[in-house]
Amino acid sequence: MRRVIKRQRTIVARLQREIERKASRLGQAIQSALGHTLNKAARLVAQTANRKTADGTRKLYAWHAPEVECINKGKARCPYEFGVKVGIASTLKHSLIVAARAFHGNPYDGHTLQAQLEQATILMQDSGIKPNTAYADLGYRGVEADIADVRLVHRGKIKRLTQQERKLLKRRQAIEPVIGHLKQDHRMDRCHLKGEQGDRLHAVLCAAGYNIRWLLRMIANKGVPFLRRAFLRLIAAVRLIGRWLAQRRPTETSGANPAQLRLRAA
Repeated sequence: MRRVIKRQRTIVARLQREIERKASRLGQAIQSALGHTLNKAARLVAQTANRKTADGTRKLYAWHAPEVECINKGKARCPYEFGVKVGIASTLKHSLIVAARAFHGNPYDGHTLQAQLEQATILMQDSGIKPNTAYADLGYRGVEADIADVRLVHRGKIKRLTQQERKLLKRRQAIEPVIGHLKQDHRMDRCHLKGEQGDRLHAVLCAAGYNIRWLLRMIANKGVPFLRRAFLRLIAAVRLIGRWLAQRRPTETSGANPAQLRLRAA
């Protein structure tokens, strides 16, 4: 594998130099059009197997998506993941997504919390609700100064929490299946939109699809049976009113048509 990679790097470098020599004889417009492509080829040749390149630039993992990063997950089944880090924030009880934001450059998890809370506040401003407590994992430690208006609760403060707060802290694990459903059922595992702006739009659209399915599921579980019961009770009430009217005014309805009687009772 190393021999093949070395051979491919040699071929790319020779092709790059050949294109640069021939492009120098052409116009400035053609050179500027090929500049971005030749720059990416130079990055491919220069980058090595180290974590970072020699000049400090990011490594190129995808030709058509230079913004892709190598994210270390630390799991035996999937130690690395290539893409863009996305932060998800959901409600504590019903796991409704209130914030979904893409963060380029593979930042530290704690440095993304302020931006997530800002997005959640903007999205919920019409309802008049503002987040006041954030339950997070240990990756968000040490950022209390950045979110002065919001109280941060994580497992590192377990001795200072009350019994009720410890019970609520266990609900933080509910975000894991939400992330799994976003990847498997709502196409967050692969983004087909171009550029960093496309990544941000893709994260928001996936979260919107999850919330729409969540609302449809809640309507199917609670809304439709309730409406059915209310409709049956309404029909029963109309029948009772018709019987009561027939008993109260027998003289008025004695000579009436049965169809008209039913219509009048309804």
